[in-house]
Amino acid sequence: MASLKELRNRIASVKATQKITRAMQMVAAAKLRRAQTAAEASRPYAERMDQVLAGLAGSLTGEESSPLMTGTGKDDTHLLIVCTSERGLCGGFNSQIVRMVRDRVARLQADGKTVKILCVGRKGYDQLRRIYGSLIIDTITLRDVKQIGFVNAQEIAAKVLALFADGEFDVATLFYSEFQSVISQVPTGQQIIPASIPEAKEEDAAKALATYEFEPEVSEILDDLLPRNISVQVFRALLENAASEQGARMTAMDNATRNAGEMIDKLTLTYNRTRQAQITKELIEIISGAEAL
Repeated sequence: MASLKELRNRIASVKATQKITRAMQMVAAAKLRRAQTAAEASRPYAERMDQVLAGLAGSLTGEESSPLMTGTGKDDTHLLIVCTSERGLCGGFNSQIVRMVRDRVARLQADGKTVKILCVGRKGYDQLRRIYGSLIIDTITLRDVKQIGFVNAQEIAAKVLALFADGEFDVATLFYSEFQSVISQVPTGQQIIPASIPEAKEEDAAKALATYEFEPEVSEILDDLLPRNISVQVFRALLENAASEQGARMTAMDNATRNAGEMIDKLTLTYNRTRQAQITKELIEIISGAEAL
C-alpha cells in the first residue's frame, strides 16, 4: 500500500494535470467558434463551384475537356493527400483519418495500383511513416500558420498540379475530417483529380446556358476554374479539419478533466482510509501499552 506522502504527491500531480486539461478545453472552445464559422462559410462556395463546373462541363465535347476533368485515361497511380493536424491531444481525430487512408492503401495495393502519399500535417506523417514510409513523397507542415488562409491551400494545390503535370499520378484523392458537431467529425475521402463533378440537372444546365454567354470560350474558362477548384477544395478541407480538430480536442480535454476529477476522488478516499487506519493502529498500540503497565 502506498504511503500517505506518496498519495499526497499523486493527488497534487493529478490536480495539476486537471488544471492543464481544463485550460486546454477552454482554449479549444474559444478557437472552435471561429473555426466552425469559417468551415461553414466555405461550404456554399465550394458547392456552388461544383455546380458551375457541372453546368460548364455539360456543354463541352470530349475533345474540349481539360485533363483535370477527364484524367489521363489511366487508373494506375493514385496520389492520396492526407490532411491531419500539427498537434496532438485531440482524441481520435488524426487516427480516424489515418485509418481511412490505410484501408484505401490496402485496397489499392490489392488491386495492383501504385500508391503515393502527400502528407499535410505532422501527425498524419508520424503515423503513416511507420508502415508506409516508402510511399510518402512529401510532407507539408503548417505548424507556424496561426490562421489557415487561402494562400496555404494554393501552395498545396500548386504542388499537386505540378505533380500531375509531370505525370506522377493519374488519380488524386483528398482525405480530411468533415466537421458536423463537437462530438462528431466524419473522415472523408474526396477525389479532386479527375474532378468529381456532380451531374447537373437538365433544367439547371439549360437555364445557365440560356442566361449567360461565355467570353472567352467555355473550354478556356474551365482551364482557369479547374485549377482554382482544386485550391477551393483543399481550402475547404483545411478549414473543416481546423474545426474538427478543435471540436475533438474540446471533447477529449473535457473527458480528461472529468476523469482527473474521478481519480482525485478515489485517491482522496484511499488517502483518508489509509490515514484513518494508521491513526487506529497508533491508538491500539497506545492502549495496549497502557494496559501492559
